Amino acid sequence: MNFRISLTTVPPWQIGLSFVLMSLTILTILWVASRIYRVGILMYGKKPNLPEILRWLKYS
Repeated sequence: MNFRISLTTVPPWQIGLSFVLMSLTILTILWVASRIYRVGILMYGKKPNLPEILRWLKYS
């Protein structure tokens, strides 16, 4: 979006929508990461793999 704004005129609703989508994406990633961390911190010393991380998401 920054590149588009610098090159062309972008409608204000597209700028607003990009901020909303970016904010929702950041919040979702933080929420998922916090769920993984909450369960994963209890498994100290173990290297997690993808199936184990998905299982942690189900536990939380």
